[in-house]
Amino acid sequence: MLRIGLFLLTNLAVLVLVGIIFNIFGIGGILQANGVDLNLGALLLLCGLFGFGGSFISLLLSKTIARMSTRTQIITDPRSADEQWLVETVRELSRKANIGMPDVGIFPMPQANAFATGWNRNNALVSVSAGLLQRFSREEARAVIGHEIGHVANGDMVTLALIQGVVNTFVMFFARLVGFFVDRVILRNEQGLGIGYFVTSIVMDIVFGFFAMFIVAWFSRRREYRADHAGATLASPNAMIAALQRLKVESERGHEEPLPGNMKAFGIFGNMGAMLATHPPLDERILALQNFRK
Repeated sequence: MLRIGLFLLTNLAVLVLVGIIFNIFGIGGILQANGVDLNLGALLLLCGLFGFGGSFISLLLSKTIARMSTRTQIITDPRSADEQWLVETVRELSRKANIGMPDVGIFPMPQANAFATGWNRNNALVSVSAGLLQRFSREEARAVIGHEIGHVANGDMVTLALIQGVVNTFVMFFARLVGFFVDRVILRNEQGLGIGYFVTSIVMDIVFGFFAMFIVAWFSRRREYRADHAGATLASPNAMIAALQRLKVESERGHEEPLPGNMKAFGIFGNMGAMLATHPPLDERILALQNFRK
């Protein structure tokens, strides 16, 4: 899922950057008055400030980064029947979901895909691929759009940012504990914070940050069922099921291609294993919708 993938990668980059800034400016606040022992309370507070700061920077940048990385063209004045239909469909479903009209765009990809992102439910971006408009029926495409608008209406990006903020806080906290251990116990630095602390803590920011992505991916998989439910409600259950079934057929035929960050916007194609996949298996999503339809 492009929306999640880009957020995670941006957050990891920001996390490393704020970790470097933390190391430069946060020294005095994380040691006890004796200059030797860690002040764990101050360390946790600073990690919280930087951790949530990095997450919300990622959130604020998500719309711009997604647009630029996919080369999405925002539709300001529809120039074709497809563009006119897309804008009108987004407007109709946004009203039904009780959110502000998002920016609407198309990105030049022959594969079927779509994403929605943005820092709040009244300032979002909904974009679909050219391939989706070409090969999906209008009802199927409408269900996909409903799914993406469901993410916006459910506030998934904001909730994700909050969860990522908590995760970032503990990533930075434990990275610095490891850095302090290496500096004191292994390198035997007895005063202040030495080079071992700085190098180790930045490396552990990256390592722990990577493993933290498993937690966020798990959360993302849970939110996909709610977005599918929204797509079924805003469009129709049959159309939502048909859209997922078409995605399954295309994936089995090898019609899928990696997006930036090797994440997918609407289907489940995380190539780093099931635990890093941001979407549940398509068969499970289809079964959940079939049960909902009953």
